[in-house]
Amino acid sequence: MPATALPPAPASLLDAHGQPRHGRYQGCIARHDWHPLPMTRWQGLLRPLRHKRWQYLALAHDDYLVGLAVVDVGWTAAAFAYLFDRRQRRILADVAADSFPLHGAQLADQPFADASFTGRGLSVRFERQTARLAVEVHSAQLRLAAHVSLDPMPPVLAAIGPANWLAHSTHKSTALAVSGFADCQGQRFSLDGAVASLDYSNGLLARRTDWRWASAHGSELGFNLQQGYMGDAENACWLHGKLYPLSAVEFTFDPQQPLQPWQLRSSDGLLALQFSPEGLRAKNQNLLIASSRYIQAIGRFDGYLTDPLSGTRHVVQALTGVTEDHYARW
Repeated sequence: MPATALPPAPASLLDAHGQPRHGRYQGCIARHDWHPLPMTRWQGLLRPLRHKRWQYLALAHDDYLVGLAVVDVGWTAAAFAYLFDRRQRRILADVAADSFPLHGAQLADQPFADASFTGRGLSVRFERQTARLAVEVHSAQLRLAAHVSLDPMPPVLAAIGPANWLAHSTHKSTALAVSGFADCQGQRFSLDGAVASLDYSNGLLARRTDWRWASAHGSELGFNLQQGYMGDAENACWLHGKLYPLSAVEFTFDPQQPLQPWQLRSSDGLLALQFSPEGLRAKNQNLLIASSRYIQAIGRFDGYLTDPLSGTRHVVQALTGVTEDHYARW
């Protein structure tokens, strides 16, 4: 069973010798600077192409789920935004754009801060305003204006791992309050009552990277799970305002039938979930210099999470969230 108390996040990604501070922490790492990391000449040349950063926001509600992100892959940038109507079980808007061969994104080297993308019919903007994050999306299909509250901030998971090339870091939030609206297909969706969660990632990744991921958050419990390039470094759950690490998680699903139920279990026995997809986003893009193949399912989680301190089993019932199976050659 993993340790039940996470140490506080360090001030920087690297120690005094320039080595990554591998581990799981609670809190935010203020400074994200990989430059002092020792590299071979070849690694130094590849560094600008291997440096990947993204900031993702999910807004989960009983009636809908909104997802959006700004992504910097080093040699170019991209963004996406979508709105899934859970009542109709269909995607009402799904907008994506890239800036290739230019670079149309700006991301701060700190979590939950400024990020922006403009290009090809889509604009996404995150702006840090002291105790909140202002978020805007502009496109023909979807317009959104939101304020995500960052104060008080529940415990944040910060993880640094060896990943699959040099090193990678990520920050995950649990449930955050949000207000605002989203306009789509002539409808206005109020964001009041939705649950926001944030993901900021920054690292030096291999050209080929793959992962499976699951995330869902409510006011009393939530989780972030991954099987792939970060191993179990970012597996964690939140129970009644406290953050706990989880061990390795096995994702069992049929990639050929992703709308069938998924099973997720942690090796420490603390988590067992069934994910029931309600809809799906999928993309299979093969370009000359890059490719991406992913499925992202939207739906509900049912099962249990066990408090590692008390042994109390908490029921997970109809918790809105997503799963993902992603392969990237970037």
